[in-house]
Amino acid sequence: MAAAPASLKHQMQKIAGRWAEDPFRPNVQLKTFLTSLADHPNLTPMAVRAARALENDEFKKMYALSDKILKPASMPHHYTRLIEAFEKSAQGIARPWWKIFFNIW
Repeated sequence: MAAAPASLKHQMQKIAGRWAEDPFRPNVQLKTFLTSLADHPNLTPMAVRAARALENDEFKKMYALSDKILKPASMPHHYTRLIEAFEKSAQGIARPWWKIFFNIW
């Protein structure tokens, strides 16, 4: 039995409300898309399940990456540094010019 359209709309709005904002793309937010999708007349339970799966990181858990991929032998700290750079960039902290010039992390 399919869920009522009002129930699906409410579920999608709850998922959209809990979605974090992307500081790197202020004009394109997934939260806005999910909110407008909640008002779509043909909203399906499958769309709500897909949004919930994204929210709960189900695909990340289903397809977990091994340490061999996350820490390649040629550059074992690459992804750690990349995440750190994104977090600092979101806070407005830039690398000093001399670290960029000498390619020091």
